[in-house]
Amino acid sequence: MSYELFIRSSSQEVDFALLKDGKLLELHKEEEDNKFSVGDVFIAKIRKTVPGLNAAFVNVGYEKDAFLHYHDLGPKVTSLLKFVKRVSTGKLKDYSLKDFPFEKEIDKNGGINNALKSNQSILVQIVKEPISTKGPRISSELSIAGRYIVLVPFSDRVSISQKIESKDEKERLKRLVTSIKPKGFGVIIRTVAEGKKVAELDGDLQNLMDRWTAMCKKLRGAHHPSKVLSELNRGASIIRDVFNDDFSAIHIDDETLYLQIKDYVQQIAPDKENIVKLYDSKVPMYEKFGIERQIKTSFGKTVSSSRGTYLVVEHTEAMHVIDVNSGNRSNKSKNQEDTALEVNLIAATEVARQLRLRDMGGIIVVDFIDMGHAKNRKKLYDHLRDEMKTDRAKHKILPPSKFGLIQITRQRVRPEMNIKTAEEAPGGENGEIEAPIVVVNKITEDLKKLFNKNHKKMTLNTHPFIAAFLIKGFPSVRTKWFMEHKKWVKIQPRDAYTYLEYHFYDKDGEMIK
Repeated sequence: MSYELFIRSSSQEVDFALLKDGKLLELHKEEEDNKFSVGDVFIAKIRKTVPGLNAAFVNVGYEKDAFLHYHDLGPKVTSLLKFVKRVSTGKLKDYSLKDFPFEKEIDKNGGINNALKSNQSILVQIVKEPISTKGPRISSELSIAGRYIVLVPFSDRVSISQKIESKDEKERLKRLVTSIKPKGFGVIIRTVAEGKKVAELDGDLQNLMDRWTAMCKKLRGAHHPSKVLSELNRGASIIRDVFNDDFSAIHIDDETLYLQIKDYVQQIAPDKENIVKLYDSKVPMYEKFGIERQIKTSFGKTVSSSRGTYLVVEHTEAMHVIDVNSGNRSNKSKNQEDTALEVNLIAATEVARQLRLRDMGGIIVVDFIDMGHAKNRKKLYDHLRDEMKTDRAKHKILPPSKFGLIQITRQRVRPEMNIKTAEEAPGGENGEIEAPIVVVNKITEDLKKLFNKNHKKMTLNTHPFIAAFLIKGFPSVRTKWFMEHKKWVKIQPRDAYTYLEYHFYDKDGEMIK
């Protein structure tokens, strides 16, 4: 397993593409004008409390007030409010919390009016970015994420990632962290801390304490609302959260960004510093490494998977619906049940990738092909869970229903990544059509299979637009086919064909596919 991260910079935004074994797994954008990123901490004021919702609306500087529910206050919110007031007025200059007297925890089932008042100053953290017509979702239970641990002010609890399975390792980490943890702060031990020594954990902890102190210094005389702590830039946060020994390269096309990322990798993994590489070529980086092509083929309504199977992805206001289709696999296996299982397992792998790639959140319903045997349904369910284990977003998967539907809920904290793959129809036609490269990729896959079956002197009949795309330029797509397979394909434009229609014919004029 090999991971590669590609960071592409432009004047307005930075793109991040994460590849696993050469296949696009995640795609992110960081825009310069995004002032409300997940993890940012603001000093803000309560606009009003709404007992009917048991929540408050808070002015964080966005056009719509942020939403703060009672359950997102955290049990120590009274201590936080007292701390913010004393630091803001200059009465408290020791930010370590070791001598700070904590207030009584709020009632778990209490009301918002008992905890907050209008016009109060409060520290809040963005937990969900503004999406569609809604303002940010916030929490006053703060957390500052590091490489190995997450620091939680106004807490004494030490928690450990559930993904660390060894009981002995959990006890070792808990013992180490408890011995170095400052009073008044809780700690969450992350999965990547497994096997790390106390010096590495302590270094990460000290870095987080420095960030906490720097944030507190900004509170005195701070304008309301204003950002007092920024989450790491998207590149550094991706590296912090997913970086491991399986990373083989980090390619960056901007020198300033390259130096920043190189310094950060040097801090968290000095032995991996040499995998950070500056890309310097006239050919755009995403073109050179085939990422642009993968983006075009992965974000359409129809998504091709391996062995002829494909997905149809539909978006509604309430949920996302994914339909699984067998394509040309329907006649490959001995019986219908085996075919359904094979197609469903392939589709499950692609569904897990699509959820991460598009950052789809909320309710997702996947319509798999019906299977009669309970053991096969369980095999599919277990396979999907395994494929989604590495997904950092919180998610829950329900077992298949009697109709073959699997329901998934996935945490939505940012707007969904939606890249348009359709293009305006050429020739003045109304509407849109899929980009030619999407169709060409399907043709190329079918062509390889036919060449493997030793078909020779084939003719491809296709829509004139696609035919032109295949033969234009040097080397053209058709020339590349010849260089790879040493066989020439005659291309015949057919005006009667629809845009996505194509057929292969043998030397005798018989249709092969």
